[in-house]
Formats: sequence, C-alpha cells, structure tokens
Amino acid sequence: MTLTELKYIVAVARERHFGRAADACYVSQPTLSVAIKKLEEELEVKLFERSASEVSVTSLGDQIVRQAQIVLDQAAAIKEIAKRGKDPLAGVLTLGVIYTIGPYLLPELVRQSIERTPQMPLMINENMTAKLLEMLRTGEIDCAIVAEPFPDTGLAMAPLYDEPFFAAVPSVHPLATRDSISASELKNETMLLLGAGHCFRDHVLEVCPEFARYSSNTEGIRRTFEGSSLETIKHMVAAGMGVTLVPRLSVPKDALEKGVRRRKSDETHIRYIPLTDEVNDEAPKRRVVLVWRRSFTRYEAIAALRNAIFACNLPGVTMLQA
Repeated sequence: MTLTELKYIVAVARERHFGRAADACYVSQPTLSVAIKKLEEELEVKLFERSASEVSVTSLGDQIVRQAQIVLDQAAAIKEIAKRGKDPLAGVLTLGVIYTIGPYLLPELVRQSIERTPQMPLMINENMTAKLLEMLRTGEIDCAIVAEPFPDTGLAMAPLYDEPFFAAVPSVHPLATRDSISASELKNETMLLLGAGHCFRDHVLEVCPEFARYSSNTEGIRRTFEGSSLETIKHMVAAGMGVTLVPRLSVPKDALEKGVRRRKSDETHIRYIPLTDEVNDEAPKRRVVLVWRRSFTRYEAIAALRNAIFACNLPGVTMLQA
C-alpha cells in the first residue's frame, strides 16, 4: 500500500469517474486503474462498483476512503511541520465559500489577506454548502465559510459573525415606506426564493415558514418564484415581480443612507427594510462560521484567515471574535 494508491482512491471517490480522477492526479487512466486494482487485491475488498456510466463507492470502500484521506492529511502534516520552521503561513490556503457570502465578503477579505499574509495566497472555490462539505471531507479544499445550520460532519468550527436579514421590496410597494417590517407582514406577498440546494433558501423559509408549503405544490407557481442567485432575484424585485429577504452584506452601501442621490439602476427601484421578529427582541439573522477538518494541521493559517475576516469592514454585522 502506498500514498499514491491512497491518493488515487480518494480522487475516484470524489470524481465518481476513473478518467476524471486520472486527469486530477496527472496520470493516465490505465495507470490509475491498475494501481487501484492492485490495492483492492492487497486488501481483498472491492472499493468501487463500476458500470458503463458511473462509479460508486461500496459501503466498506467509503470507510477506507475516509481513512485514506486522514492518512494523506497526516502525511501532508509532516511537510507542514517542516515548513513551520521557516514560515508557518507559507503556502496556498484553499478556501470554499457559499454563493450568498462570496460576492459580499471576498473582495474585502482578499485585500486584507494580501496585506496581512502575502505568503499565504487564497485559492477560492464558490459552491453550495453540501458540495463544500464534501470537498472538505475529501481534502479538495482546506476550509470553508458557510452559514449555520448544516449537517454535523465532525468538522472543527469557529464562529465569524451574525448577519441580520433585510426585506427587499419594490420601491413603489406599499411596504416601501416602512422603517421596519415583520415576517408575518410578507405572508400575502409573492416571495422570490433561491433554487433548491441553496442554504439561504432554507433560511428564508425558516423565517417565513408559511411559504414552505407554497414552494412544493402547484399553488407555489403563483406565490413563489425561484432565481439562480441573489443578484438575479434583486432584478426580479426591481421589476416588481415580488419581494424577498436578503443578508445584510448584500444590501448596497448607500441603499440605507437617506438623502443619497444614486445613479439610475435596478437598485434605485428596490427598498431595503430591516426585518423584525414579533416574538423575540433580536431580529432574524444567520450565523456565519469557518469550518475545517479536525485533521488539518495548519492551525496558524486558520487563525490568520479568521483575523483577516475580523479586520474586514462589514457594515451591519456582529463580529464574534473571541
């Protein structure tokens, strides 16, 4: 058994395809296939179920792949220990970010990171929460910025900030003159949602549970519409197609400043209103966290990334620095 063979089985488990796994490992497909067959013979177990169209991991194979990733992490840790003697922050940090955070946090975060730790460039991967958690498990990324809640996968986690929700309504809407608005006041509106798989969609449905039943039946066609991104949904709001909820950081900087003259754009046709909770004193919000594998050994890199985030100018959010 070799580290190379372990790398190959992790790649196949991630890609679900021998050809793509071989490309990811920069080897030919026959080389990868022979190595995996040799490992299966040595272990006397079948790791993968092969068919003409796809590759799936066997139940026992999944356990072995998970352990293989731990072994690869520990092997990489040997190199990291050696690097720490020279510079504990040296080397690329691969960061995953969900779609509803990336556009609003990354510009400031990347700038802070370059200023603070130029020897640790960030390699960014935007995706949905479920995919990022899978990429973390297989070692494809080092850490990820996501929003709670998410499935307990045994990852290490550190809180970053709490971000309140705002209602976005057309500027000609009767609610547009309000200084605040409750979720119950939106129940008769056409709600614009992100598509299935986006965690922010679940956040909206948690705050406005009455729309959950509309999003899964025929009546939902009349009461809810779906978009592929928050910015797409904002254009739909500007066009008067409905209302939505957005995280605070997605609200344009001058949208809440009274008396500010803005150039004509879709944003001038949207009014952003703080969302209130009729029961609790605290407004509805989401908690944004940083997660990483417990076997990941670059503790200094994680700490440096958190410090860079805490140094960002993020108006309207509550930082959770310990």
